[in-house]
Amino acid sequence: MTLYDFAVGPFLEFAFMRRALAACLALSLGCGPVGVLLVLRRMSLMGDAMSHAVLPGAAIGFLAAGLSLWAMSIGGFLAGLAVALLAGLVSRVTALREDASFAAFYLISLAGGVLIVSLRGSNVDLMHVLFGTILAVDDAGLLLVAGIATVTLLTLALLYRPLVVECFDPGFLRTVGGTGGRLGALCHLLFLVLVVLNLVGGFQALGTLMAVGLMMLPAASARFWAEGIATLALTAMALAFASGIGGLLLSFHLNLPSGPSIVLAAGAGYLLSLTMGPIGSLRTRWFPGRHLEA
Repeated sequence: MTLYDFAVGPFLEFAFMRRALAACLALSLGCGPVGVLLVLRRMSLMGDAMSHAVLPGAAIGFLAAGLSLWAMSIGGFLAGLAVALLAGLVSRVTALREDASFAAFYLISLAGGVLIVSLRGSNVDLMHVLFGTILAVDDAGLLLVAGIATVTLLTLALLYRPLVVECFDPGFLRTVGGTGGRLGALCHLLFLVLVVLNLVGGFQALGTLMAVGLMMLPAASARFWAEGIATLALTAMALAFASGIGGLLLSFHLNLPSGPSIVLAAGAGYLLSLTMGPIGSLRTRWFPGRHLEA
């Protein structure tokens, strides 16, 4: 087998591989910068919690309309947004911290969603909801993922400055007076909406358990290759897309599940970045460059 047959042939010969590749590109464009902001906000595990929070809504959509793209997407979005708002509300009216609230609600959501799917669906249906299958993405699913990526990029472009300020000094916008406090709250809410939207898009392709992988692993890997926020976002996009390509090729040639293959490819990229990246990696810590001498 030549390199062309291995890396290019599958995408030229099969339409489902081209649709999966386009879905990976759209997911990378949306999930990359959102994942970077989650890492900068130290909310990485909250992203994982919210990825599980979409499950009960998707399960209710499944009970109502079967494997309907729009029913499961709307249900998942509403459930994820409800969990995010409830966790924030509990942290503000009680002594419980927001991360603990997210953990509690995501565990309830995960168990409830699995139970709801099990009431009517088979093991195959449950596996589809939990792990997805990007190779089965149709035109409607591709349009949904592309639309979410477009909304994400436009929103981030409009709210770039306040989002960055809130990442590094979340109390600043709340203390400047005037509209600063409301702007900070609005930015936080819109950011949570973007997180849930991208998890819903990833859920259609990778399932609820794998959706957060393409959001967080490339973002964490980017910290070893770039420093500025814009370059971090671009690097995360590139790493996510490369992981998608690698995972699709592994899935095609080795007959492996596509979702876990993509996430494992992203995990391999993270381990490579951790050991060999030029910024803060193990290589730079253990083998630092020689200092200039006068």
